[in-house]
Amino acid sequence: MAVNWLRRKRGLGRNGGLRGVSAAPAPARELHDRNKEQHTFNARAAISMVLVAAAFLVLFGRMVQLQVFEADAYRARSDNNRVQTVAVAPRRGLIYDRNGQLLAGNRTIHSIAVVTELARNIDALLEEVGALVPLGEADVAGFHKRLKAKRRPLEPIPLKLNINEQERATVRVNEFRLPGVQVRADIVRHYPEPLQMTHAIGSVRRIDETDLERLDEARYAATAFIGRHGVEQFYEDSLHGEPGHRRIETDARGRQVRTLFEQPARAGADITLHLDASLQRAAADALGDRRGAVVAIEPRTGGILALLSQPGYDANLFVTGISAAQYHELKASRETPLFNRATRGLYAPGSTFKPVMGLAGVSHGVTTWEDTVNDRGSFRINGEGRVYRDWSWQPGNSGGQGIVNLHRAIYRSSNVYFYSLGSELNIDDLASFAGQFGYGRNTTVDIAFAQAGVLPSRDWKRGALNEAWYPGDTVNLAIGQGFLLATPLQLAAVTATIANRGHPVRPRLLLSSDGEVRENDPPPPLPAVAGPTPEDWERMVDAMEAVVHRGNKGYQQNGTAWFYIGQDDIPYRMAGKSGTAQVVGIPQGEEYDEEALDEFERKHAWFIAFAPADDPRIALSVLVENGGGGSSVAAPVARAVLDSYLLDEAGDLKELPPHWLAAGAATGSAGAGGRQPRRSVTLKQRPTSEGQQFAQRIADAPVTAR
Repeated sequence: MAVNWLRRKRGLGRNGGLRGVSAAPAPARELHDRNKEQHTFNARAAISMVLVAAAFLVLFGRMVQLQVFEADAYRARSDNNRVQTVAVAPRRGLIYDRNGQLLAGNRTIHSIAVVTELARNIDALLEEVGALVPLGEADVAGFHKRLKAKRRPLEPIPLKLNINEQERATVRVNEFRLPGVQVRADIVRHYPEPLQMTHAIGSVRRIDETDLERLDEARYAATAFIGRHGVEQFYEDSLHGEPGHRRIETDARGRQVRTLFEQPARAGADITLHLDASLQRAAADALGDRRGAVVAIEPRTGGILALLSQPGYDANLFVTGISAAQYHELKASRETPLFNRATRGLYAPGSTFKPVMGLAGVSHGVTTWEDTVNDRGSFRINGEGRVYRDWSWQPGNSGGQGIVNLHRAIYRSSNVYFYSLGSELNIDDLASFAGQFGYGRNTTVDIAFAQAGVLPSRDWKRGALNEAWYPGDTVNLAIGQGFLLATPLQLAAVTATIANRGHPVRPRLLLSSDGEVRENDPPPPLPAVAGPTPEDWERMVDAMEAVVHRGNKGYQQNGTAWFYIGQDDIPYRMAGKSGTAQVVGIPQGEEYDEEALDEFERKHAWFIAFAPADDPRIALSVLVENGGGGSSVAAPVARAVLDSYLLDEAGDLKELPPHWLAAGAATGSAGAGGRQPRRSVTLKQRPTSEGQQFAQRIADAPVTAR
C-alpha cells in the first residue's frame, strides 16, 4: 500500500512510467565478460611495464654513458664553460744606460675593454658605458677599428685606455649589467725621456694583423705590444720573455670568480746599453731646437755613447693611445719627427770626406804630403770646361787658399786641392779604398734598419742610372758631394776608424744583459784599412788637430774651426774636420745666398771629431740639417758634447773609467784592433812650429801644376 501511494504521489504508473505516457520497452541488459576484461587489463599493464622498463633502461644506460664512459669529456666541457685558461703576459725586459739609468721601463695602467663574444649588442653596450664614463670619438673609432681587425678568440678589445680611479670604480660597480665589459690592469711600456731617447731606444706599438700572421700565437697570446723600432725591435725576442698561464673560474657572465692554478710568466731579459744618458742630454741641449743628429762612439769598442736625432717624438703616445689628429700632425710635419736622421738619414758628407780622400791619394801614390797645389779659388779639368769653385769664392773675388799641401788642404779645407787630386785618382781605386771605412755598407752589429748609404763607382752608376762615369763625377766626389751619401752614424764610424789609426770598429748598442740574448751573434771584426802607413795616419791626425787648435796665424792660416771652438784653451787635444754639404745646385757664376733660399734648401752643417787625439775615448759626428757652415754651426755642438763627456765639473779631464783601463790591459794597451798608443815622434808638430816650417817651405818651393 505504501509503495502504491508513493507511486501515485510521484505520478508514476504501475510499471514505473509517467501516467498517461506509454512506456518504451526496456532494452536487454548487456552481459560483461569479466575474464576477458581482466585479460585485456593485464596485457595493457604488461605492455606499459615493458615500455617503462625499456625507457628506464635507456635512461639508465644513457646515465651510465654520461657518468662513466663520457664523464671526462663532459667534465671538460663543463669546465670550459666554468673554468677558463688565460694566458699571462710576461714582463718586458728593462733597458738601462751604461750607468744604470732606466731608459725603458714598465708601468701599470687600467683600461676598459670589451670581450665581444660575451656582449649581446655592441652599440647598446657602448652607449651604456658612455653614460657612465666619458668616451671620446677617438676612443669609439679606435675600438671599432680594432673590432674589425683580426684578433684572437675571447681577446678583450680596448675601449678606453689609461682610465683614472673614479672611472675605474664607476665601471666596476656597474659591471653586473655590462656583459663583456672588463676593467683590466695592464703592464705597458714607459719611456722616462722619450723626446731625447726615442730614436735610439725605439718604441713598442700595438700588435696588428701583419704581426699576428708572423708571430708565434702561443708565445704572444697575452701580449698586446711589440717592439717596432730601434733596440725595442732588434732585441724583441729577448726583451719579450716567455708567457705563463692561469686557470680561472668564471660565472655565467664571464666574470672571474677565483683563480684555480697559475704558472707565472718568465720576464724578458734586462739589457744594458753603451748609451750614456747624460751625454745624450748634453747632445740634445747643444743641438737645441734645430733639426739634426749627433752620434758618438767609443773608438775601442764601437759602443755607441750617444745616438740623437732631432726633432723626436713622445713614444708614450703610441702606448697609451694617440689620436688620429696627433698622429697626422706628426706624420705631416715638415720637421719629420718620426724620421731617424741618425741611422736612416742620407746626406752628402761634404768636406768631412777629405781626410779619407787625402789618405786614398797618398796610399795610391797619386800625391804625397809634400806635393803642393796653387789654390786660386777655382779648378777646371784639363784647364777647360766647367769651373769648380772653392768654398771661399765670391763674385769679384776668386778666393782660394794659396799654396797648399795635403796638411794645409785639410785644416783650410781647400776644395781646389781635392778637385785636383780627384781628377787624377782612379774612381775604382777611390771607391775600394773608401769602402774600407764603411762607406756604402752597413757595418753595425745591432742597429735596426741602419742605412748603408751610397758609395758611387763606375759599376754603381751604370747599374743605378745606366750612365757612364765621367771625370767630373770624381771631382765632385773628392769634396764629398755628387752621388756620395752617408748617415751620421756612418760618419761617426769613419771618425772612429781614423781615431784608431785605420782599425775600424762595428757600431753596437748592447753592452751587457742579465740573461740570454738570443740576437747576440755579432759579425766578425772588420779588417784594418790597407794602404796608409803609420806615419800617414799620424800626419792626418796632426792635420785634423790643426783644424781646431791652429790659430792666431793671420789671414788664411788658421784652422777653419779655431775661431769658433779653439780660441779658448781646450784641456784636451781634439782632432776634427768641418763639412758644409750643398743641398741644391747653384748656377755657374752665382753666389750662394742663404737668405734667398727656402730653409730646407740651405746647406747642411757637418763636424766630425775625436778626443783626446793621442788616446781617443770618443769619436763623433754632428749634423745640423740646413744649418749652414760646418765650423760655425756644427763645431760648437761637437765641442759641447766632447766637453760633457771628457771634463769634470771643475773643467779638468776626467779620470779614465775602470772598464777603459781593463780593456787596455786585456789588449796589451793596444786598443781597438790592436792599435798601439800614439808614438811621440817628429811627425807630431804643434801648430806654431809647424806653421813656421810650412811657411818657409812653401816660400822656397816651386808651384807644382796638378
